[in-house]
Amino acid sequence: MRRFALALSFAASPAALADSDLGASLPDNARQVGEHRYKSPIDWEGTLKYYKKVYSPSTWRSVINQPGVKAVHIPNPSGKGEWLGLNVYEANDEVRIYVVPNEALSGRDARSRSKK
Repeated sequence: MRRFALALSFAASPAALADSDLGASLPDNARQVGEHRYKSPIDWEGTLKYYKKVYSPSTWRSVINQPGVKAVHIPNPSGKGEWLGLNVYEANDEVRIYVVPNEALSGRDARSRSKK
């Protein structure tokens, strides 16, 4: 019984679930730091290299690029699912990822899940 409880607690930990959020891909070992917010385990260039393999950079747009802060928005390429895009940014030598939820779906999906 203890093994089952231990396995269940590990499976539910944010680090174990950090490979995707709302259907958006996240780098391995990304650590959840808030709702739909993650800290990347790799540096800025490595994080962008990861996302270039997953999502075509042709639709990306720079959000900000000033001393000490860099940010890029990666839109959901399919337009389907529970996420609109990703905001990847670097500040204070940390790379963070924010999964932008599709607000139009989030309320409806939450209601349909609660009925199950």
